[in-house]
Amino acid sequence: MSAKEFKIALVGCGRIARNHFDAIAGLDGVALSAVCDIVPDRAREAGEQWGVPWFTSYDDMLKQSECDVVVVATPSGVHPAQGIKAAQAGKHVVCEKPMAITLSSADALVQACDDAGVQLFVVKQNRLNPAIQLVRRAIDRGRFGRIYMANATVRWARPQEYYDQAPWRGTWEFDGGAFMNQASHYVDLIQWLVGPVESVMARTATMARRIEAEDSGAAILKFRNGAIGVIEVTMLTYPRNMEGSITLIGETGTVKIGGTAVNKVEHWQFASYDDDDKLIDAAATNPPNVYGYGHAGYYRNVLSVLRGEGGPDTDGRSGRKSLELILGIYESAKTGHEVPLPLRSKL
Repeated sequence: MSAKEFKIALVGCGRIARNHFDAIAGLDGVALSAVCDIVPDRAREAGEQWGVPWFTSYDDMLKQSECDVVVVATPSGVHPAQGIKAAQAGKHVVCEKPMAITLSSADALVQACDDAGVQLFVVKQNRLNPAIQLVRRAIDRGRFGRIYMANATVRWARPQEYYDQAPWRGTWEFDGGAFMNQASHYVDLIQWLVGPVESVMARTATMARRIEAEDSGAAILKFRNGAIGVIEVTMLTYPRNMEGSITLIGETGTVKIGGTAVNKVEHWQFASYDDDDKLIDAAATNPPNVYGYGHAGYYRNVLSVLRGEGGPDTDGRSGRKSLELILGIYESAKTGHEVPLPLRSKL
């Protein structure tokens, strides 16, 4: 008897959808079954390219398409409502980052999936980059000793035309700014690698783009383990994306994972040898864009969970942690004060 093939419907056929389509097409055990977008031409193009029914109404897709899983790849502000509808229809949910732009709506999505008995996966594909996996293993094996400093740097370019292409981009209602959208993976990585954050201080600014939210900012983190962290983000790098990196400095180890999308080991030095040291060159990848190659690995984990063979790499509760840190950054930038975590109110 062959293993069940899980059918996947996707809503939101924009920039990130291509990574989902390619990952689904490249994995045995899952198949795309329907697509949806409120822009008819975009829905039609995706449906015709992948040979599946296409819809312009999300409700119609949920009612009429045969699917086990719904991928939510729409503007961030509508992720919770669409994820909740999918859960109530008995579908597992794969939600692009960030899972929501408020904690209350994130919690509502987690609760809806719990109530319906379905899985909630939040896409954090950069955790699966080979270089990042090596860093995670080094931390788990204690190779850094005590971690002193952690730095996440996102120096990318998003011209005004990028924001003008879609009216939701850069808005507080549907998107947020550079921290919430473009840098959310890096906020996730620094807290996933170094541990829970105790408090944050931040400054943000909208210096060159005509948007509501920030195009640049910096945050100083105090981790519960005593480490200090810095997150630096800008969408104003001239003339193109320059760097997406994570640097860890510890008692007995220093590592920088750089490239444009934390895909390349740029510095790797420890006091003692480990066989992983031989893998750093092989861990480098050269992705065609800042999204990297992690979606394929992410869907392998989704399939494993659906088959009952393992647990989710990033579930809703894990996805909530980085959202809370981002909201803490925004609260500090707004008030000018240090903000303790967890947040006292549901922003």
